Amino acid sequence: MTTRIAVIGAGLMGADHAKIVAEDLPGATLQLVCDRDEARARAVANALGASDISTNPEGVIARHDVDAVIIASPDFTHAPLSQACIAAGKRVLCEKPLSPSSAQCVAVMEAEQKAGAKFVQIGFMRRYDRSYQEMKRALSGGRLGRPLMMHNFHRNVETPAADFTGAMAITNSAPHEFDVVRYVLDTEYASISAFQPKRSDARVAPVFMVLQTVDGQLVNIEINNNAAYGYDVRAELIGEQGAVAMNNVAYTRLDSALAQSTGYDADWRTRYADAYRRQNRDFLRFVTAGEFPGTAADCWDGYCAATVAEAGVKALNEGRNVSVQMIEKPEFYA
Repeated sequence: MTTRIAVIGAGLMGADHAKIVAEDLPGATLQLVCDRDEARARAVANALGASDISTNPEGVIARHDVDAVIIASPDFTHAPLSQACIAAGKRVLCEKPLSPSSAQCVAVMEAEQKAGAKFVQIGFMRRYDRSYQEMKRALSGGRLGRPLMMHNFHRNVETPAADFTGAMAITNSAPHEFDVVRYVLDTEYASISAFQPKRSDARVAPVFMVLQTVDGQLVNIEINNNAAYGYDVRAELIGEQGAVAMNNVAYTRLDSALAQSTGYDADWRTRYADAYRRQNRDFLRFVTAGEFPGTAADCWDGYCAATVAEAGVKALNEGRNVSVQMIEKPEFYA
């Protein structure tokens, strides 16, 4: 018996998810591709052998020939479509963020709790990346001692849109760091400060954040959406007895003309291809077996990322340290 999956959103992320379902998920079928742009949906569906297309996401969720849903549509649609999946009793893998609004995240959590079971897995795929998993194992295995600091940087070649802002670096790019640091350290944030240097041009300058956890660790996160040289994400975790650092992933090294060099990817898709596959396999097991994956992010994690991002934007705009105020964690998500 196969699990029939619909992918909502046929942009870069949606097309990549559809490809994983079609080619790398034994036991799953790419049933349908949905996008407001019918031609784009049809192009992805035809390339990957989907049975049907649609331009109506709510209608897709209600269909009897769809067992589960992957949401990769624009950020503002994530919460309402996730709620529609909960109402339809269908499990959903929702790309990050669950919502840019922490209040909307709370509404999704309330719907899930009312339903009495978890339905939403959030696409924080870095939890499935081998680098972060090895960091977490080094820490939990006692090799580092008490964790003190975690340094993170996240650099892109250029901003994804002409109207991209420093605030969007916090709400759109940084949530991956917000979540994976929580995952590795197993803690929550207490406060955040945010700064921007001055560039010589009109491009968006890097955003540099300093966060303190409730356990007294310091975390810094650099988001540089105009780094120019390539896509580069790395982290280092420092403990009282040791440190563990992430290497840039490069499969080859070029030796030529008295020099040695390695390359960078243009974006995140190659760097995290394996993490996406692992995440989506866990999602399929979640759909078929009903047990929420131990590695995956849930709606509480989505709420935490949104809350920290909101505090980060406030810190950047007001030029001060801002406390991270979260609701009490529901027992449902314990």
